[in-house]
Amino acid sequence: MTLTDPLDAKGPLGAAAPAPPAVPTGSPTPVFVSLKLALLRNGLRQSSGRRAAYLTSLVMALLFAVLQLLGLVLLRGTNHVDALVTLLTAVLALGWAVMPLFFPGGDETLDPTRLVMLPLRPRSLIAALLVSSLIGIGPLFTLTLVAGSAIAVAHGAAAAVAGVLAVVLTVLVCVALARAVATANTRLLTSRRGRDLAVLSGLFVAIGAQFVNLGAQQLGGENGLSVLEPAAAVLRWVPPAAAVDAVQGVSDGAYGVAAAQFALTVAALALLMWWWRSTLTHLMTTPDASTIQAATPRERRSPGAADTPDASGPFAGLLPSGRTGTVLLRTLRYAVRDPKTKSAWVTSLGVGLLLPFITAAQGNGSIYWACWASGMLGMLMYNQFGQDTSAFWMVAQTISSPRDAYLELRGRALALLLVAVPYVAVAVLGCAAFLKNWSAAPEALGIALALLGSMLATGAMTSVLAPYSIPQDSGYKNVVPAQAGIAWISIFGGMIVGSVLCAPVLGLTIWLHVSGAHGWLWVVFPLGAVYGAAIAETGLRVAAPRVAARLPEILAAVSKG
Repeated sequence: MTLTDPLDAKGPLGAAAPAPPAVPTGSPTPVFVSLKLALLRNGLRQSSGRRAAYLTSLVMALLFAVLQLLGLVLLRGTNHVDALVTLLTAVLALGWAVMPLFFPGGDETLDPTRLVMLPLRPRSLIAALLVSSLIGIGPLFTLTLVAGSAIAVAHGAAAAVAGVLAVVLTVLVCVALARAVATANTRLLTSRRGRDLAVLSGLFVAIGAQFVNLGAQQLGGENGLSVLEPAAAVLRWVPPAAAVDAVQGVSDGAYGVAAAQFALTVAALALLMWWWRSTLTHLMTTPDASTIQAATPRERRSPGAADTPDASGPFAGLLPSGRTGTVLLRTLRYAVRDPKTKSAWVTSLGVGLLLPFITAAQGNGSIYWACWASGMLGMLMYNQFGQDTSAFWMVAQTISSPRDAYLELRGRALALLLVAVPYVAVAVLGCAAFLKNWSAAPEALGIALALLGSMLATGAMTSVLAPYSIPQDSGYKNVVPAQAGIAWISIFGGMIVGSVLCAPVLGLTIWLHVSGAHGWLWVVFPLGAVYGAAIAETGLRVAAPRVAARLPEILAAVSKG
């Protein structure tokens, strides 16, 4: 019997067995570039709505970038333009640093754990990811803005060469910074907290827009761009703004300073790449919590408390007894745990304080702008049952009478008041301190509390008469498409009616001012507080019987998301 080499084995028809495929030794960069283009192309093919949104954002970004490019070119040779471009570059880099935290779903390739099964070395993987990251709207916008900044400060052939180097380094630092931050926070971005950050991104964008508005107003003053010099003096040594400022240094003949700034930027890029590689290696070789058998906390608790729901604690002992306390605690837990509810609370808290102080900083402030705090938090009472979505059926099963409905509404209103009353007081007193108008604080606080009570009353009614469903996906929509009209009617109708209900307290304040009885303006505070509590109680009692009578209709309306 003759033994044959398995490698020389023949097939059934006498043909030689196929040789194993060769192990790829080339760079994976072309593959990753093709993958990025395929992801963009296939994403546009999913739906016409997504294609329209992408094309619209592309056109708007290009239009804005071209306008900025033209503006920077026109500023060429203007005094203090170097401070402007330095600050713009620093803000741009900051945007790249925080973008992955608030928009983790904007790029399907931001999660490197999807590539964990591929036989790739960290060095080749990082190079491929860096090159593929240069494809998109963000890098194109960055390239246009940085190019305009370099043109604005480049004078002479040497400065032009330095400008090209500065543009390349700045774009690479921005992209590497975004990738390194995204890789270091991958576990966070794929968790519930990461989705919460994405939902809350609109608040940070709104706050940032207000600060940009304040900065634009300062630039429009008599000092012009010179107000940027103190900040630019510090930021010109912070990469990648240092690279753009180095172009101005070359134009002025300060070659030593420019070389130091370029060296600092190159060192920052190398440090980012090293950090990115370290976090990527750790991420790709370390198991996450889903693959580790964690010890159950049940073993570390007392036997009697193992199967008891967490309804105790020092805070729970302070709550009212019965259904009211249970509903109050449940509402507060929703505000902490549910992403959409948390987004509504944080947005209302942030905007309610932001608008009065931003308006005061702009020179148009009034202590009565603090009523925005009451309005924003009062709107949280609207569509109370829509926050429960289809789970409202469990609440509906426990409501058998108008009394049960009243206790349900009262618990939700008390949860809101527990935060709103001290918050409104802080907003009013803070505005009074900022504007140095302490004498108007009592009347402003009385009007704010009356408005808060009016909003609670109208919110209870609109929650019954115009409920709508809130989508539970991780997107930014807070209303299902078929119910957008109901939501607008509920919000704006409730706001108008709430303002009308607050008219008696507002009329009293106006009458005291017109009649010259300024010494009696302090009575607006207690009267406003009592009136707000009375009108809120009235709204709850009027809405309760309608809740008990319309449970099937409310459940059908809030279950469409």
